[in-house]
Amino acid sequence: MIGTELLDDPHADPVAVGEQLRDIARLNALFGGTRAVVRELESFFAQGTRDGGPGTSTTWTLLDVGTGLGDIPRAAAAVARKYGIALRLLGIEVNRTAARLARGSLSMILADGGALPLAPRSVDVIVASQVLHHLPRRAAVRWIGNLDCLARRAVVLADLRRSRVAMAGVWAASLGLAMSGRTRRDAVVSLRRGYTRDEFEGMLREAGIRAAARYRPGFRVVASWSPEHSVESS
Repeated sequence: MIGTELLDDPHADPVAVGEQLRDIARLNALFGGTRAVVRELESFFAQGTRDGGPGTSTTWTLLDVGTGLGDIPRAAAAVARKYGIALRLLGIEVNRTAARLARGSLSMILADGGALPLAPRSVDVIVASQVLHHLPRRAAVRWIGNLDCLARRAVVLADLRRSRVAMAGVWAASLGLAMSGRTRRDAVVSLRRGYTRDEFEGMLREAGIRAAARYRPGFRVVASWSPEHSVESS
C-alpha cells in the first residue's frame, strides 16, 4: 500500500474523522465524485422504469459500502425519485464515527465491507465509491466478487484515476477551500493509490466480472453492471 490515510484507521480521532468526511463530501459535490456514481445509477433507474411501465412506483434498497457521511446515496435517492423509484438507503462503515455521523439520513450497519452480514441477492443496488483504493489489491478483488454476489439489480464501483495533474489540482483546490491540512495530504495519497482504466478492469476480470471501466470527469474511474449478466463462466 502507498502511504497512509486517516480513514485507514478505524480508531482514528473522531474529531479529525468528522472534519475529513465533511471535506470529502464537499470534494465529491464539487469535483465529480457524486456525479460519477449517480450517472452510472441513472441507466439502471431508467431500465427499472421501463420494466415497470409508465407511472409505476417502486422501492429499491441501495447499500453504500464505506458511505462516509452518506452524501452520495442521498444524492442518488433524489435522482431516483425522478424515475418513480424510492430508495431505502443502507450504509456500511467500519469507522464508528462515520457510522454515527451518517445515521439519521440512512440506516447504518457497523461492519467490515469484506465480511458483510447480508445474504446473497439481498439488496437491489450496491455502491462502493473511493473505497477500493484503501485496500490491498487482492482484498479489493475479493470485495468486488462479494459485492456482485449480494446485489440483485446493479453494482456501481467508483474510484480515483491516478494523475499528477489531479494531485496538484486537489492540493490547490483544498487549500483554496480552506480544508484541513490532513485532508490535503490524504487527498494526494488517495490519488497516488488510484487506478488507471486498465488496472480497474484487471481487478474486475480477476473477480470474474465482465464489465468495462470508464473514465469520468474529475479524474474518476467507474464500472457498473447487472450481476446476472456479469459473471464469467468457468
